[in-house]
Amino acid sequence: QVQLVESGGGLVQAGGSLRLSCAASGGTFSMRSIAWFRQSPGKEREFVVVSWSGSSTTFADSVKGRFTISSDNAKNTVYLQMNDLKPDDTAVYYCATNSILKRAGRDYHEYLYWGQGTQVTVSS
Repeated sequence: QVQLVESGGGLVQAGGSLRLSCAASGGTFSMRSIAWFRQSPGKEREFVVVSWSGSSTTFADSVKGRFTISSDNAKNTVYLQMNDLKPDDTAVYYCATNSILKRAGRDYHEYLYWGQGTQVTVSS
C-alpha cells in the first residue's frame, strides 16, 4: 500500500511560482506512473502531468512551458515546479500513482493511489 502526501500549496500572485511536493511511503516511484491532477470547485479532476518512472513525461497543454516535474529518489519525493502561475491554475492539486509496471495516462480513473491534495490559489 502506497501512501502519498502533498505539500507546498499556498496563495500566490499571478506570475509567481510555487513548488509542490509529493512524498511517498510504503513504496517507491520506480517503475510507476506518477501524475499530478487538479480540481476546482464544480469541475472534474483535470490532468496536469504524468511521468513514467521519472523518464518520459507528458504535460497538459495548459501548463506546458510553465510547469516542470522532478524527483528526488533518495527522499522518495516528486516535485511539481509551477512558474508563471495564472488565476486559472487555482485548484486543489493531487499527486497520484499506480501499481508497479502498470502505466497510466491522463485519465484519473486509472490511478490507484492518491494524496489528500494541497490547495493552490493564484490571485490576479
